[in-house]
Amino acid sequence: MAKHVIAGAGQVGSQVARLLAGQGHEVVLLSRSGSGPDLPGVRRVAADVSDRERLTALTRGASVLYNCVNPRYHEWARDWPPLAASMLGAAETTGAGYVILGNLYVYAAPDRPMREDDPLEAPSVKGGIRARVWREALASHEAGRSRVTEVRGSDYFGPGCLDQSHLGERFVPALLSGRPVRFAGDPSQPHSWTYVPDVARTLVAAGEGERAWGRAWHVPTNGPMTAREVAARLCALAGVRDPGVRAVPHVLLRAAGVFSPMLRELEELRYQFVRPFVLDSTATREAFGIEPTPMDEALSATLAWWRERLAVAA
Repeated sequence: MAKHVIAGAGQVGSQVARLLAGQGHEVVLLSRSGSGPDLPGVRRVAADVSDRERLTALTRGASVLYNCVNPRYHEWARDWPPLAASMLGAAETTGAGYVILGNLYVYAAPDRPMREDDPLEAPSVKGGIRARVWREALASHEAGRSRVTEVRGSDYFGPGCLDQSHLGERFVPALLSGRPVRFAGDPSQPHSWTYVPDVARTLVAAGEGERAWGRAWHVPTNGPMTAREVAARLCALAGVRDPGVRAVPHVLLRAAGVFSPMLRELEELRYQFVRPFVLDSTATREAFGIEPTPMDEALSATLAWWRERLAVAA
């Protein structure tokens, strides 16, 4: 079995660690606090991933280095450049394959389903930062200094998704308690929602063999649903009345952004939630044979996780 190093022990990195450990691999899971699942085969290490020398030492002998870090939104401009440079440098020095967890911010505001070969014309500062991370990694690959790939998904949902998920703590608990959801966008627009376990499965598949290197891949994702459709289906599966989803007036969101860095940073991404925002994952499904978890199965697992969490909190 091989050694795999995962930078980031959040909702995605922890699930990647579980998958790899379950396959019998040696897993080194890095985070500032040394957190993550306590499992046989998983060594949790407290480390600053932007420290290239330390990261390189931890990555030596690894087959794959996974970039699953997620700096706070309002600190991307400060945090991403040193993080990305450190991880790419570690991959170049050690020869580990480099698998990056990306997103759809890198594309222009879409007028059709987004594909991996769409031009990188990000309309936001955050999208521009992520596009630079990918361009620099791809340039290293094309120069023969490394093997890189990027896996991109749409907005996440599933067990473990909390405040940074539009279908997280502001969504499911409200529905289960019979309260209308307050949605930051137009809840009637078709939107792709990517299930976090499918993200982890795709990252692991991308790190295997040679077929993934040198290009980006979209996480296999079910057909688009509006936020109202998601809420109605969740309530049906939960056996509760659907209280509905209401759009928060844009003026209120902008006013709240004065006090909340997270809401302030979401303003430049508003275009994703006021028009159709749809991901095409055909290429990944055909190349890797991965299908998205059926939506009812994914929503049922999400409900079960939230009910357990809310019961413990009570």
